[in-house]
Amino acid sequence: MFITLEGPEGSGKTSHIPYLVEYLREKGYTVFPTREPGGTSISEQIRDVLHDLKNAEMLPRTETLLYQAARAQIVEQVIKPRLAAGEIVISDRYYDSTIAYQGYGHQQDLEQVRGLVCYATGGLTPDLTVLLDLDVEVGLRRKTQNEVEWNRMDAYTVEFHRRVRAGYLEMVKAEPRRWVVVNSEQKWDDVQAELKKVILDRLVKSQ
Repeated sequence: MFITLEGPEGSGKTSHIPYLVEYLREKGYTVFPTREPGGTSISEQIRDVLHDLKNAEMLPRTETLLYQAARAQIVEQVIKPRLAAGEIVISDRYYDSTIAYQGYGHQQDLEQVRGLVCYATGGLTPDLTVLLDLDVEVGLRRKTQNEVEWNRMDAYTVEFHRRVRAGYLEMVKAEPRRWVVVNSEQKWDDVQAELKKVILDRLVKSQ
């Protein structure tokens, strides 16, 4: 099964994944965690370029294409082989991030963006996508207060991040069977408990 976690900045995806992986391994599952952009040597180098605050002049089309380059590499090098081996792959972001950020956020043509995504992924779609949803101002405040990485994407305007969140919610409406929404403004432990339940329930049903 291919599981992805999505959400606006500060939603907590990255902090939750290690505990989810440990929990599922204790249940007897073989689980491989990864992230986007990143997860391979080439993809991590592209991530550095994308997130570097010095690259403020980067155009939305350039940004979109770089994300697809990093994605194509991890899909073929890591995700597909792991899935073929019968493993569960949990990814911190995947192509829905591109549709939300580069599509809705930058207000680029959604069909063109989806076409690029399909080319980069070879059509590989997650079995389950969990949206960790929260107010964008709460999320951005969390990032500054917790002193975590503040990158070029974080530095976009609040209006940009509001469009991103609205884009995610539109995608949930379009594919309700793939998506589950979890309120990440809850206490961290409550979010973790809900994530474990959602993912384990889906795994059990798929067997």
